[in-house]
Amino acid sequence: MDYTSIIIAFVGGLGMFIYGMQIMAQGLENAAGNRMKSLLGILTKNKFFGVLLGAAVTAIIQSSSATTVMVVGFVNAGIMNLTQAMGVIMGANIGTTVTGWLVSSVEWAEFLSPATLAPIAIMIGVIVMMTGKRHSTKDVSNIILGFGLLFVGISTMSSAVSPLRESEAIRGLFVNLGGNPFLGILVGALVTAVIQSSSASVGILQSLASAGLVPFGAAIYIIMGQNIGTCVTAILSSMGAKKNAKTAALMHLLFNIIGTVIFSTVVIIYMTSMQPVWASGRITQTQISMVHTIFNIMTTVLLFPLSDWIVKLAKKIGGVKDEEEQSTLHLDDRMLETPGIAIPSMRSEIVRMGREVEEALGIAKHIFVTKKPEDIARLREIENEVDVLSAGLTDYAIRLSALQISEREHQLVSRYIQVISDIERICDYCENISEFAETMLDKKVDFSEIAHEQMKNMIDVCVESYLSAIDAFEKESSESALHTIEKETEADSLEISLRSKHIKRLVNGGCNAEAGVIYLDVLISMERISDHARNIAEEVLEEKGQL
Repeated sequence: MDYTSIIIAFVGGLGMFIYGMQIMAQGLENAAGNRMKSLLGILTKNKFFGVLLGAAVTAIIQSSSATTVMVVGFVNAGIMNLTQAMGVIMGANIGTTVTGWLVSSVEWAEFLSPATLAPIAIMIGVIVMMTGKRHSTKDVSNIILGFGLLFVGISTMSSAVSPLRESEAIRGLFVNLGGNPFLGILVGALVTAVIQSSSASVGILQSLASAGLVPFGAAIYIIMGQNIGTCVTAILSSMGAKKNAKTAALMHLLFNIIGTVIFSTVVIIYMTSMQPVWASGRITQTQISMVHTIFNIMTTVLLFPLSDWIVKLAKKIGGVKDEEEQSTLHLDDRMLETPGIAIPSMRSEIVRMGREVEEALGIAKHIFVTKKPEDIARLREIENEVDVLSAGLTDYAIRLSALQISEREHQLVSRYIQVISDIERICDYCENISEFAETMLDKKVDFSEIAHEQMKNMIDVCVESYLSAIDAFEKESSESALHTIEKETEADSLEISLRSKHIKRLVNGGCNAEAGVIYLDVLISMERISDHARNIAEEVLEEKGQL
């Protein structure tokens, strides 16, 4: 028997299987990725919703490892707490069973056999790719093409190992794995850890099963080991992260180990004392899918009530006493692996930065009346926070734009960079206002009563223009964007009018000269704030094709 040819063909088929799975997952992710962030929005402390979300996201991206890596990133960024993460992790184990059912469909649906369906899917995918011009069409072509390549890969692996059914040595190896639970679990864990995909590992097992090589006993223990091996990716991903993120990866490992111990015990008792013959029977691809699904669902059902205990155990092992302080920037590099989530996450962070500037403008509205030192200090504090956020978001956006993302996504990221810059500049003007207020406090000068009233009108108009701009960006609202432009135009006219009236007051001696200079500086700062607000609104309108 030519083992070299078998290995080469098998490895080639495995490569095709993994590549097809990645292409299909990328297409699905691009098609649904923008909705994943919305799904995260419904995630509260209700772990049941977390389970559903974890299953749904994993079914889309075809990898529980990738889902858990994202969870680690969300925890590290402070977007998700450990209790929420536990629900998603449990659901991820269920979602990862989808690939196994796709592979086993060749047994329970003959019309889905790789020989029939794969060439057709590949041809359709290529035609759609070559003729389609819209981004959504390209995503559909990737889904179809990836599906075809996945089936070609599993067919190649099955064909490659079919000669091994005559090998007594190979048969004996799997019998030994079935007779030694620890060894079977170890093999499943190691193979999955090496290729870092439980879906691909299950696919390998199914291809061997199609050749009649795998007994029930061995398959069950290997499947349990695969669930442990898939934790390696998240553990590696958590290295260098905060303790909370490491604890999230540890929760995944504990959940799968506890589930494996429980079910291994049950299986050992059942197969040794009740059905010893059943363990040596050959397992089919469909039965592997069933075992994989039942194991993950039952583990989730059994451990769901104990999930808080698992979180506490992981926190104790990881040395986490309380939830760590959230990072300044609620983004994580792990999200860059999923642009469909990274882009809307970045948008949310820009809105959060914008809301901090909203607080600064709220202080600016009354600072010339109160002149409180604590308000002046708070404006400077906000400016420093916004500088940090702006620098972090800009760096994140640049790294995101360097990835292989669509042209539309490139345009979005470019617009986000401009919006970040506009918000940061608005906050700079708020800091200027704090300096003007401090100067007036030190020199004990003030605006006249009429100057105060007129400045209040100017500030109100400019603040309203900014609030409308942030609302427009957050809600993608054309109406709010147009209202921003309307207010900016009003601010321009008001600035000209107030400047003229103020100069007349200075000439007539109706205003202190030192306070008068500051008044003009404040007018300029507020008008510039409305200009940057208009820039944000125009980015929204341009994104919607209305400019």
